[in-house]
Amino acid sequence: MKPRPVIAQARAEILMTLRRGESLLLALGIPVLLLVFFSEVDVLPVGTRHPVTFLAPGVLALAVMSTAMVGLGIATGFERSYGVLKRLGTTPLGRPALLTAKTAAILVVEVVQVAVLVPVALALGWDPSGGVLAALGAVLVATVAFAGLGLLMAGTLRAEVTLAAANGLYLLLLLLGGMVVPLAKLPGGLRALARLLPAAALSDVLHASLGGDPTPARAWAVLAAWAVVAPALAAAAFRWE
Repeated sequence: MKPRPVIAQARAEILMTLRRGESLLLALGIPVLLLVFFSEVDVLPVGTRHPVTFLAPGVLALAVMSTAMVGLGIATGFERSYGVLKRLGTTPLGRPALLTAKTAAILVVEVVQVAVLVPVALALGWDPSGGVLAALGAVLVATVAFAGLGLLMAGTLRAEVTLAAANGLYLLLLLLGGMVVPLAKLPGGLRALARLLPAAALSDVLHASLGGDPTPARAWAVLAAWAVVAPALAAAAFRWE
């Protein structure tokens, strides 16, 4: 896989993403709304004196998941249904390079999300204890994993099915991911299942690292496994049309 076509395609993907203003607004607006509302309205059993202490890492994880899996999956699914990707299939770009470029473009959107969410969380009273490098590493690995899941759906299902499946999976992982409700509040069997999923692994690492605690090796292993398996399946199964 040559770097020049990947860079050129990533640049094109970034420009297309920026032109979808409504999608970018949702990618920024929904996480900010959730963060502000649940930080100021004490309705979630977060188990901390200041809700933002738990919510800030969780909403960061939520933003990564929604952008890399849902946003990317749905956009790519409709590009495929409209025949846009069919034209790329006739070029030397190749499936792995296309998926790599799309994932790289998502990272740029996530940089913008972090740049917006972190100041909002700090203004609400969030006081992170460090672990920034570990948190950034987890976001990078999780982005690859979630993008792989989104592109796997987009490359194998009809666009309308991808839309439903991506949103359904988003809701499931939101409930089981420890992002707005602590994993400790889940029943034992469900909690064990949740810890095998990338959403819970990401929120575990972000909560631990940004809270000044040791990051759990189990969560890193789960994230790494999903980051390897999901993109590999997406590249193998992806169809241009």
